[in-house]
Amino acid sequence: MLREIRIRGLGVIDDALLELSDGLNVVTGETGAGKTMVVQGLGLLLGGRADPALVRSGSNRALVEGIVDLPSGHPALMRAGEAGADEEEAARDGLVLARSIAERGRSRAHIGGRSAPVGVLAELGEHLVAVHGQADQWRLQRPEQHRVVLDDFGGRPLQAAACAYRDVHDEWSACRTELDELTQQSRERAQRLDLLTAGLTEIERVDPRPGEDETTATEVDRLAHADGLREGAAVAHRALVGDEEAPDESVSVAELIARSRQGMAGLTGHDPTLEALDLRLKEIGILAADVAGDLSSYLADLEVDPARLATLQDRRAELAGVMRKYGASIDDVLGWAKDAAAQVDVLAGSDDRIAELTQRVSTLDVALKEASGHLTEAREKAAGKLARAVTKELAHLALGSARIEVNVRPTPGRYGPHGCDEVEIVFAASKGATARTIAKGASGGELSRVMLALEVVTAGGQMPTFVFDEVDAGVGGAAALDVGARLQALAKHAQVIVVTHLAQVAAYGDRHLVVRKHSDGHIGLSDVAVVDGDDRRNELARMLGGVSDSAAARSHAEELMQLAR
Repeated sequence: MLREIRIRGLGVIDDALLELSDGLNVVTGETGAGKTMVVQGLGLLLGGRADPALVRSGSNRALVEGIVDLPSGHPALMRAGEAGADEEEAARDGLVLARSIAERGRSRAHIGGRSAPVGVLAELGEHLVAVHGQADQWRLQRPEQHRVVLDDFGGRPLQAAACAYRDVHDEWSACRTELDELTQQSRERAQRLDLLTAGLTEIERVDPRPGEDETTATEVDRLAHADGLREGAAVAHRALVGDEEAPDESVSVAELIARSRQGMAGLTGHDPTLEALDLRLKEIGILAADVAGDLSSYLADLEVDPARLATLQDRRAELAGVMRKYGASIDDVLGWAKDAAAQVDVLAGSDDRIAELTQRVSTLDVALKEASGHLTEAREKAAGKLARAVTKELAHLALGSARIEVNVRPTPGRYGPHGCDEVEIVFAASKGATARTIAKGASGGELSRVMLALEVVTAGGQMPTFVFDEVDAGVGGAAALDVGARLQALAKHAQVIVVTHLAQVAAYGDRHLVVRKHSDGHIGLSDVAVVDGDDRRNELARMLGGVSDSAAARSHAEELMQLAR
């Protein structure tokens, strides 16, 4: 609920504080005192359009602040948290909202002390306050909201039918979406499947082994240079062990090392340095002998095989062919083949999935039609009850000849998230008049009273605060008492703020706020005061007779207060 509203520099209001309570808050005052500015200020606080003309003459800006008490987990509190407000603090101390308008038109909004877009205030307002006035854009001007009002009124039977429908619709919608995607992509899927299958067939024909590209390249290189390799290895071997065919003409490395060591024989014991050099020559000799043996084995194994070389070159060409298409190496090609095989399994199974989905959608079509029928039937029953209840309420609001009709028009086959029904609330102002959509068929004063009747019948719904501006326009006498009684009935379920000029309505208020206008001879100033006891009686007397000191008016005011109690 709204705990308080502070208005500064708005219209005729210089500085006013409205301290509100739960239940029914009535706002009264003389003509021109600024009652309308209270509603205007509340509209600004809830994200309404900012008009620089509203800024009070002599002020550089208009400011509206409000404190809203909300329980933890309330949608408005959660949205405020998303905008930067401290949810825990707001739930404990109240959510502070603020809106300012500069005289040059710049508008700013703050939520929980944090700057926020004005649009967020409007989002919060949808969860906090329903404003019904002669010039307001109210929720039933949106056709979709007609269905929401009916569904809220319908209670458990309608909600159960709506829930059953949504369950079927959600599955039906998901299956239809998947089926449409698979069907639309069938050509691309077939092309992709053919491409993958051809690639896998080619790779399977080549049958590469991991790392085969590297081992084949190494062997081809060796066979292609076999003659040069043999000659080079032979030269190295002769240098190490000597030439057996011309022993007198060559000196081997082994022989040279032996001569070197022989020259130092018998002397190494006299000098550790020379002894270390001798050991190193010994190691060189051993290493040279090992290398000579390995070279001998290499020469024995090295073969020149033109047929083998040709075979390997053909194999290398095959491997290069698949690497050119499917990977930089054979390992990459094998990786591509593994992924492609997995994709083939998925794509090949798509036809089976299409058949499965087609069968499921066919079954859900029947279930959805049945659930939609149950939902339409539940709405039609609720529509009759809602129309009768609201029409009955209108009889107590000086609209005795008016009637409300709630039309439920199903469109077979058009299955939306909330069914296939178009719901429209229509209004006829008098007997014999053609009922028209409520937004167009009711005048400003009638519109507020129709909304009051709707809110009373639906027990306030989920909206914590309702504001009615001039709901009693064109009403007087006993009918005005009925309007006050209906506002009081609504206030049992929600906070209600009503701006009124009728004492018969104001007498029902749980809290009475008076907008008073003062004058210093130049600038009109307004403030708002809570009245009770004699002050309230005097205000009601003024509303009844134009003066507050009339004994008859005061007596009538007392009667009204007792009647309301």
